[in-house]
Amino acid sequence: MDLNRIQSLHIFLLTLSCFIHISTATRPPFLIPHNQARAQVGVQPLKWNKTLAMYARGYAYERLTDCNLQHSGGPFGENIAIGYGDQFTASTVVDMWVGEKQYYDYESNLCFGDECLHYTQVVWRDSVHLGCAMVNCYDSGWFAICNYDPPGNYIGQRPY
Repeated sequence: MDLNRIQSLHIFLLTLSCFIHISTATRPPFLIPHNQARAQVGVQPLKWNKTLAMYARGYAYERLTDCNLQHSGGPFGENIAIGYGDQFTASTVVDMWVGEKQYYDYESNLCFGDECLHYTQVVWRDSVHLGCAMVNCYDSGWFAICNYDPPGNYIGQRPY
């Protein structure tokens, strides 16, 4: 076997091991805080969806080289985040999105101050399925993505 084939095989195995790690490690850490936030407003819990998780994982891998905070443009509802360090976990990502609740006014159905659309997607009553992924980008940052189906955040509609 020549050196190029050995290097290619090594890269493939390394990528596969990352893929396996991500696919098994993301479900419970993302799902639990989502469903805790949804329970607080009386919304049904989300169910983990492997198709959404694969979509999220595929897009997360596209962000490996740059870790840009850019949406996928796909057909699902979507929350994304970037961060750095060991403290950036699935739980802290969802906590950050849910922390936007303070900027959402239910009576007027509007955001005040900072962004609240991440929060309203987390608790969107019509969303049933969730799939998420997180990757460690080459620049040592982290990129996290969660996809929701059906999507939420429709103008004029309340999340719950």
